[in-house]
Amino acid sequence: MKLTESEKREILQLIEKDKPLPDKYRFLLFDDKREVELVWNGKTAEVANIVLPFQVIEQIDEPRPEKPEDTKSQLFLFDERGRQKSGWTNKLIWGDNKLILSSLKNGPMRDEIEQAGGIKLIYIDPPFDVGADFSMDIEIGEETFTKKPSVLEELAYRDTWGKGADSFIAMIYERLVLMRDLLAEDGSIYVHCDYRVNSLLRLVMNEVFGEANFVNEIIWRRKQAQAWSADQFGITNDTLLFYAKGEEHIFNPIYSKDDENTKKYIKERFTFDDGDGRKFMKSPLVNPLNRPNLRYEFHGIQPPKTGWLYSKERMETMYKNNELVMPKDINARIYRKIYEDNYSGQMVQNVWVDIPIVNPMADERVDYPTQKPEALLDRIIKVSSNENDIVADFFCGSGTTLAVAEKLGRKWIGSDLGKFAIHTTRKRMIQVQRELKAGGKDFRAFEILNIGKYERAHYIGVNMNLREEERQKQLEQKEKDFVLLILKAYKSETVENFKCFQGKKAGRFVTVGPINLPVTRLFVEEVILECQEKRISRIDILAFEFEMGLFPRIQEEARAKGIDLALKYIPRDVFDKRAIEKNQVIFYDVNYIEVKPHVKNNQIAIELTDFSVHYSQDTVDNAASSLSNGKSKIVVENGRIIKVNKDKDGIITKEILTENWTDWIDYWSVDFNFESRREIIKVKNFDTGKIEEKWTGDYIFENEWQSFRTKKNRSLELITPYHDCNNGRHKIAVKVVDIFGNDTMKVFEVSV
Repeated sequence: MKLTESEKREILQLIEKDKPLPDKYRFLLFDDKREVELVWNGKTAEVANIVLPFQVIEQIDEPRPEKPEDTKSQLFLFDERGRQKSGWTNKLIWGDNKLILSSLKNGPMRDEIEQAGGIKLIYIDPPFDVGADFSMDIEIGEETFTKKPSVLEELAYRDTWGKGADSFIAMIYERLVLMRDLLAEDGSIYVHCDYRVNSLLRLVMNEVFGEANFVNEIIWRRKQAQAWSADQFGITNDTLLFYAKGEEHIFNPIYSKDDENTKKYIKERFTFDDGDGRKFMKSPLVNPLNRPNLRYEFHGIQPPKTGWLYSKERMETMYKNNELVMPKDINARIYRKIYEDNYSGQMVQNVWVDIPIVNPMADERVDYPTQKPEALLDRIIKVSSNENDIVADFFCGSGTTLAVAEKLGRKWIGSDLGKFAIHTTRKRMIQVQRELKAGGKDFRAFEILNIGKYERAHYIGVNMNLREEERQKQLEQKEKDFVLLILKAYKSETVENFKCFQGKKAGRFVTVGPINLPVTRLFVEEVILECQEKRISRIDILAFEFEMGLFPRIQEEARAKGIDLALKYIPRDVFDKRAIEKNQVIFYDVNYIEVKPHVKNNQIAIELTDFSVHYSQDTVDNAASSLSNGKSKIVVENGRIIKVNKDKDGIITKEILTENWTDWIDYWSVDFNFESRREIIKVKNFDTGKIEEKWTGDYIFENEWQSFRTKKNRSLELITPYHDCNNGRHKIAVKVVDIFGNDTMKVFEVSV
């Protein structure tokens, strides 16, 4: 280190004034400097090493039986209509992917991953859109309601971009380090981005994976040229950064017949018959497709005397599959692509122009904001993995990566912070299972996991790596502090000298359930007992979770004793103090489900008869005051979705869109033999250092039958087929997921 006297004086002066040193001193003072390095505010080499146990909250083994006799075929090991592969179970995980990645890397599940061959491919499409709106459009009858992200999701994205590029790079850097460590030695990663962050991400990827492991920058032209702009070129592409873990990686070349650069297809002429003589098919295609009385006909290069007729449905399929040549001139002909015989195509290069964005009419479309086409993931997965390899996506969104991986015979792991994303993916993967089964193809079971109760302990600052006794002491103190925070969020004053109650609000006493356990019947009975002893008649119980099957039965028992008992969920939003300070935290009443069992001849069918919700998002008054004349807005107020209209004269009218309780339901499923499978987690014994299995006290919901709405089919079945069962008492669980992605479960017994 060679510093001049003036440089030494300058350093001392800056230190005394508590000012930062200029960048030049970073290179003069440290020998292990890098010639090129990405530096951002708050950069650190520290990476999360927390290990939280994964909880299995639902298991989907096999698509539902469509007919009563189908339930019998599920008892056999092999099913001619498609069968479940044994061994590895695919994993869909809800939660913060930093905690998930750290727990996968450092926890017991790492062994399970390694035994299955390790993760060979990771694809991620992180939220790189600065200032993006992460709301969701939800269909309510003929209307569309915009669901805002939960406060937790909104704050997560706000944290990502709160300090501009610095906070995004800090977020993605730590996660990329964890992903690198999870990858198999011959694995690779694709990071999807656009012009906003591709230059920054390239430097981060070089630092994490090493410049020598850079494989390709792939340009994906996702759409044709946009509208003309006076001062810039149209933006039509995204970027995929492709890096390997080590010196060798899986690479299976792909040859494309559909690459526009090859032009190796024959164009067939296309005509239609509208009853007034044959005419050439003209662009745009949507016009003839909307005329079902037309008959479509193809002719070869040497037209035969008669052509081949195609239905409207077949035409739509060819359009969605990019099998048609669409001219730019609306008066030009449309052709069908017919590839030359014995032509294998050209090896795909790093500029991909043959994969369009998801067509609005496509079957794969689920109306998720960031949904990518299956063809894009199909290419990536085929190139960089082999059958039975594990493919992972830790920003899985609508589940495109997982759906394609399942179709291609890969194992998969997916995660997302958004509950709605997890629910969308669950429906999509069940649909994939159904399609594979119908085609006689193999499929794998998948499970839905989270790190819920342990994640809460982490968020309030408990060190999960401490010994059990020390951890419990720390948890007790942290819980006391956190209860005060919850009471503040609930706008409740604190009270003392009570065994069960910590607060009071508007004449109602308030009790807060445990942070890391569900509220049980015993807990509520103790609350009711103190109410009777001290003549308290109105109480609110706030909890993160309630014991399954606890309500509405416990409320009815309390009412019989003269006690008005309200059960309310503590939202995860309380983990951020900013949400509390801004009064953004809303405590929802517990939803409830009503069902009717039907029993005959050793068979049970379950009918869903009622479902209630209590959500709010905005109010009618707020909407009315903010609307311009001639505009409308949809709000959720006290469990009703209401369309607020203001006509040109400023007159306000209201239209209730959720007139029927079924309007709230997006999905429901049944476990006909609940409590048959205990939830076992793997935890590290800090005394012995060994991994031990432990029963959590909960049970896994095994999804045996389900009905749900899709984009194209909005109907919902309200009664299951009859399910074979033995004589005796059966504990049955019903799970309902509402249109916002929130789930409610009811457990009850039926005698046969």
